[in-house]
Amino acid sequence: MIKRTLGCVALFGSLVASTGLLQAHHSLAGVYDMHNEKEMSGTVASIKYTNPHGSLSIAVKNADGTSTEWVMTMGSATALAQRGIGRTGENALHNGDNIKIRFRPAKDGSPLGFLLLVTMPDGRVVMVAAPNATE
Repeated sequence: MIKRTLGCVALFGSLVASTGLLQAHHSLAGVYDMHNEKEMSGTVASIKYTNPHGSLSIAVKNADGTSTEWVMTMGSATALAQRGIGRTGENALHNGDNIKIRFRPAKDGSPLGFLLLVTMPDGRVVMVAAPNATE
């Protein structure tokens, strides 16, 4: 009886966990304004090459002298590597790099976006999102 109860609890727990994962994945159009693009410059605060989505945080100076940290969602580590973007190489970003970005902003106005391209510190422009990823 105890084994059956523990088995049911384990099954229920795994079902609850998997539903949370499914709900966590969303379409771009649900979060980002797909009809709007913004550009801004800032300093790389952190970059994470993870699955299912990487992220880039940049510190942007406001007009009043304060700073806002913007978080940009990127593709997966695998998709980025296929585009030549990773921890090393000519398209690597590092904390403290001054960059310019183009992104799709969050619909709710929060400091969040879907990253489209980066102008690197040396002036090169790197497409981060595949063209079909933003439609």
